[in-house]
Amino acid sequence: MLLEAGRSKNLFYFLDLTVKSCSSNLLEEGSSVVPKMGSNGGDYDGRRRRRSCDSLLPGLHDDIALNCLAWVHRSDYCSLACLNSRFNSLVTSGYLYGLRKQMGIVEQWVYLVCDPRGWEAFDPTRKKWMRLPKIPCDECFNYADKESLAVGNELLVFGRELLDFAIWRYSLLSRKWVKCLGMNLPRCLFASSSFGSIAIIAGGSDKNGTILKSAELYDSESGKWELLPNMHSPRKLCSGFFMDGKFYVIGGMSSATVSLTCGEEYNLQTRTWRKIEGMYPNASRAAQAPPLVAVVDNQLYAVEHLTNMVKRYEKVKNSWVVLGRLPVRADSSNGWGLAFKACGRELLVVGGQRGPEGESIVLNSWSPDSGNAGGTLEWKVLTVKEHAGVFVYNCAVMGC
Repeated sequence: MLLEAGRSKNLFYFLDLTVKSCSSNLLEEGSSVVPKMGSNGGDYDGRRRRRSCDSLLPGLHDDIALNCLAWVHRSDYCSLACLNSRFNSLVTSGYLYGLRKQMGIVEQWVYLVCDPRGWEAFDPTRKKWMRLPKIPCDECFNYADKESLAVGNELLVFGRELLDFAIWRYSLLSRKWVKCLGMNLPRCLFASSSFGSIAIIAGGSDKNGTILKSAELYDSESGKWELLPNMHSPRKLCSGFFMDGKFYVIGGMSSATVSLTCGEEYNLQTRTWRKIEGMYPNASRAAQAPPLVAVVDNQLYAVEHLTNMVKRYEKVKNSWVVLGRLPVRADSSNGWGLAFKACGRELLVVGGQRGPEGESIVLNSWSPDSGNAGGTLEWKVLTVKEHAGVFVYNCAVMGC
């Protein structure tokens, strides 16, 4: 669920008051009580052999205090971590994120890069932008084309350095970039999607230009890659998504001239691929971007580049239904420079526009629950980022 801004604001105000009321005790580094945590939060040491002012929130049982802290906005975590070593441990160890996951508390943040200054995060609830640190990569990676993926509480950025492919990982816990372990078969132009703490990468092209049909699974908890069975067909410039607990790949090209209209479904339980003929009839061309797809409530939506229309996939009929028009144009650049993502229970379109005050990036959202009366989609403008160019190079949505 999305956090209610008012509730979190009140909780953080209460936290501030309680900290001030017992600051002399809370700010003592030596009296810290640190939770025992693993990558998912782990178990909390519930021993109560200390005075009430030594608790996380004076006057509250620690279990209750932790439940309150879980509701604090993610954008307040930096301030929370600065209070003292105990709060810093709660944030940097991942304990609070693990607790939020157990409680079903999710905030969807948008991460994107649309100018040379680097990655930024946008909090749709608070309408707040935050700039991430610069990736400490070489110049080749900095200027090369990149792909991105949010998985767990990590943002992965894939690109090419001088000699080979590389992957940089930004962690919400450390708030730093680290070069992480590469894939077993490094690649670019692949299909990808995440589901909780795992992600799957499929297809793409290796550094010699060979089109691949291999796939790999990434586990964000261990940081390791695992080879999966091969797809039926090699393909690049394709797109991936999870739907109904299964991973799908659609679109793409198997050679410089052959476009694919079939899709493939990977069953994580049986570890097998199933080919679905005609799943994506709008065959890709070499100059076109990979299919712009998003899944909301296990329903697949896509953008038709040439007509600027949003379509919905009918699973039973294996066909597509046109719903309405995009709020921005996708045809002017063959689908490049535009992001189409799921953000909670809404579809998110991130694209550029030119106006009297210059170029800007606009974030629009539409809820499928609101319907499309008369074939019109009522898009809502979340924010406008002025003087940010008109091209979205990379975009990912992280919910945690």
